Amino acid sequence: MSSDFEAQLRAVSLRVTRPRLAVLAALRDHPHVDTETVIALVRAEHPTVSHQAVYDVLRALTDAGLVRRIQPAGTTARYESRVGDNHHHVVCRSCGTIADVDCAVGHAPCLTASDDHGFVIDQAEVVFWGICPECSARPTPERSVSSKGSR
Repeated sequence: MSSDFEAQLRAVSLRVTRPRLAVLAALRDHPHVDTETVIALVRAEHPTVSHQAVYDVLRALTDAGLVRRIQPAGTTARYESRVGDNHHHVVCRSCGTIADVDCAVGHAPCLTASDDHGFVIDQAEVVFWGICPECSARPTPERSVSSKGSR
């Protein structure tokens, strides 16, 4: 898999470095993580890689289009290596878990705006919000009160 990362880096004219390979591997294995988590994942494998190096790598990979930075409202920035397919995200309001969501119908239908105002649209950001299955299964004070009142 490292050779795939090396080819990706070379294809966008970036030098192949240990920190860049480590960040790409971390994001492949742990999508939708914040910067601090990326730093921890990289440093677990390569303790000498500095925080600043990881910040610089994330910026370079994002600028080159190898990594996507997302930041749903009210959350910290997250990174993922799934790029180029205009997918969307679903976010749990309770725990903050983020998952990928493909476009609902056809080939990227969300790129056809009802009124594009003359723009050439190449990306749309749709964020679905809700409660994930794990959080839905947990009893909450509101659910306990409402379920008692409905008996």
